[in-house]
Amino acid sequence: MFDSSAAGGKCMSRGFSSQLRFAVAVSSLFLGLGIASAHAADKVVMMPVDLALATPDAQSALNGSVAFYFGDTGHPQVTQSFGEIVSNKRTNAFAKSDEVTCQRVALSRFIGLQERANQLGGNAVVNIRSYFRSNEVKSDTHYECHIGFLMSGVMLKGEVSQAS
Repeated sequence: MFDSSAAGGKCMSRGFSSQLRFAVAVSSLFLGLGIASAHAADKVVMMPVDLALATPDAQSALNGSVAFYFGDTGHPQVTQSFGEIVSNKRTNAFAKSDEVTCQRVALSRFIGLQERANQLGGNAVVNIRSYFRSNEVKSDTHYECHIGFLMSGVMLKGEVSQAS
């Protein structure tokens, strides 16, 4: 049993009560931010493919074993198709510029496409297009990036091929 006189009586209760109110307030704040960010509409931007592929990180991560052809860009003749693949990735967008977060997540997708093409025996990914929530956006020069409060995402769809 708790003896309030031994523990300081009202002072102990008041201290516990203020700690509890503080904990509830902080929890409510984080819950509110989580709900707001989950319901916030994504900002959709079209970002240039060539800028994402020209970053120093891209130059060191992509080994040239796979060529990327966006939209209807001309490509060498496909001698074998290994089928379509979808590559989806999100990254932390908090306190980063749109350009930085989109390039980072796009590079992650290019690396994923390269790895999957290598696994399947392909040397190219052709007809690459943005593919977010089953909505395709085709461009020869840009990819679609969805930017939220905490996360940014790029989803790409393309055909892994052996091209001559």
